Parts: sequence; C-alpha cells; structure tokens
Amino acid sequence: MSIMKRYRKAVSALVLRATEVCSKEGCKTIDQILLVHKPRRFDAWQLPQGGIEAGETCQQAAVRELQEETGLVVPEVLHTSCEQYCYDFPPEFIERHKPVNDGQILCFVALRASPEAKVVVDQNEIDAYVWVFPEQIRTYITREKYLEVIEKVLREVQV
Repeated sequence: MSIMKRYRKAVSALVLRATEVCSKEGCKTIDQILLVHKPRRFDAWQLPQGGIEAGETCQQAAVRELQEETGLVVPEVLHTSCEQYCYDFPPEFIERHKPVNDGQILCFVALRASPEAKVVVDQNEIDAYVWVFPEQIRTYITREKYLEVIEKVLREVQV
C-alpha cells in the first residue's frame, strides 16, 4: 500500500524589469529577473514564492507574496503559465519545521516591475536579492528541473 503525498499549492513570481544596456553598437532594453535569497545552505536562490491562500487565484497570491517578500507593488501581471514545478521538502526542513505537506507544487506568474522599483527584504525570510539577466540565472539557481521550468516560463513571456 502506497501513501499519497500531499503538496501545498504555491506560486512563484517571475518578476521582470526593463534595463537599458549600452555598448559601442548602441543602447537597447533588456529584461532583468528578480531572484531572492533564502537564509539556508542549499538551493538558497529562487524566484519570490509562497503559498496560495484559500480563495486566492495564482495571480493574486503572486502579487501578495511579492509584496510580502520584497516590498514590491507590481502594477502589471504579464502572464500566467500552465507550467508547474513540484518538489518534496528536504528531510532537514521537515525535521525542523514539521510541515503538514510533503512538498509544494508551484504555478508561475510573470509580472512587470518598473525600472525604478525598490526591493526591500526583511532579513528574516529573505536575506538578499539580485536582478540578473536571463543568461545569469544558472549562476544562482542550481536545481535543473526548476531552471527548466523558469526558462520555459521566460520564453512564454518573451514570445
């Protein structure tokens, strides 16, 4: 007899901001992506994310979680993806926090922040942030399946 695992419904916010980049050939606008850092040893960098509360849509949860984790109030929801990412909580997390679920299943929402948007982290749940160009994501995020989903969502937004 197998035991069914329980997964918390959660959302991951792919936040983009336009940045002007100049070279000898001229200037162009490129989107940067917001990554946040959790104060833990492994897999610390990720997109802002959190649980979806009862009665919330994926978009509503993304806007709320983003504001809670970074202080950003994002005026524009660009896209809600059909992509999902499901993962089990690591044993250390389960031992320390005793969650009621075995892991999370993330939906993805892309949002646009203004170029002058200011990020403020609480130094508790989130202890750092960085804006990166798409080709830099792999420098920060190491979970291959998670990266694949982020890159798919990013391609959906850029089409």
